[in-house]
Amino acid sequence: MKLDVRTTMVLLAMLSIMISGLILLAGLRTRSFTSIKQWSIASLCIGLGLGSAYFFRTVTPSAKLAVVVGSALVASGVALQFTGIQSFKLSRIYKGLAISYVAVTILQTYWFEFIQIDISARSIANSLLLSIGYAACASLLLRNTKPPLRAVLWFTGLSFALLSVVMLIRAIVIAHSLEVYSLYSNTPINPITFVISCVLQVCVAFGFMLMLNHQFIAEIEKIASRDTLTGAFNRRQLEQEIVRLQSRFERTGDKFSLMLIDVDNFKFINDNYGHPNGDEVLRRLTNIAIATIRVEDYFARYGGDEFCILLPSTSTDKALIVADRLREAYASTTFEFGGEVMKSSISIGITDSSKIGLESRNLIGAADRALYKAKQYGRNKVVFYSASDSV
Repeated sequence: MKLDVRTTMVLLAMLSIMISGLILLAGLRTRSFTSIKQWSIASLCIGLGLGSAYFFRTVTPSAKLAVVVGSALVASGVALQFTGIQSFKLSRIYKGLAISYVAVTILQTYWFEFIQIDISARSIANSLLLSIGYAACASLLLRNTKPPLRAVLWFTGLSFALLSVVMLIRAIVIAHSLEVYSLYSNTPINPITFVISCVLQVCVAFGFMLMLNHQFIAEIEKIASRDTLTGAFNRRQLEQEIVRLQSRFERTGDKFSLMLIDVDNFKFINDNYGHPNGDEVLRRLTNIAIATIRVEDYFARYGGDEFCILLPSTSTDKALIVADRLREAYASTTFEFGGEVMKSSISIGITDSSKIGLESRNLIGAADRALYKAKQYGRNKVVFYSASDSV
């Protein structure tokens, strides 16, 4: 069965336009809206570009101009895919490079259509430019991939890589063809190239939607695991992390320390300075704590003005050092509410799994009793749990 090049192109153009809307709808609720918008507009540009390039049946000045416009739109689509991937991966966006890519495509297409007329040369140059653009997208996706997204990024990246190879083969075939190449003739290379490109564009769109789906799930998990006021992990996530550490340390025999932190006289702060300023105190404590602990430590809001820190593979002595550093850093912080300067302090109770065991209820209970002792001793203290605290 012979494939008609125009039918193939119309189908590919319509498919690209539908993909544009599908990508936009698929990612409306994710935070990466900039990249979604770029991918959506990219598919729209590619669809309109392919449609306009094959709108005319004969070579006329209008047809030549349509080819220039179509090439510009397709190049813009590839450039938007490139910058959209950069936005999604939170890397530096090279807008100048994308603009230069589109400009070169327009200039070379105009040159071979209107000045030094050579359709084959124009097709070869466009194919090579598309090959370079798709290769750049593939390189972005395949480099520095992290495990949770690796399979999805590799799928999308390989789809771009295959598109790059197809465009390169197209350029080579046209360059070695004995026939005079024409955009409007139904030469074997035209429909075959476009059918393969159509399938790969679908794969790219599918890959984009998988990436958006992963982002959406990650955002839901973040919302479910974070305290909305401070950004610290919430109690539910804390309990899950304790269970994970229990499983790990039961196998290795290692231990971890746990500290409970309470803001001294927090009710006084709320009553005298207002709840919004009380919220600011909690946020400031969160920032100081995160800056004080290690990356592998785990900081969570336990409830109200109480916070909890898990310190894996940390001895009692080291936990005391961290707690004192945190207490001093917070005590030296100055708050200014309505022109009035205020200072606050925290009390900390510490325990570790070597003395209490790995049961989360026992660990938190022991740290809470030590915290109570710190309050009894006059607040702004760090107290380590001992057997006498349970009496």
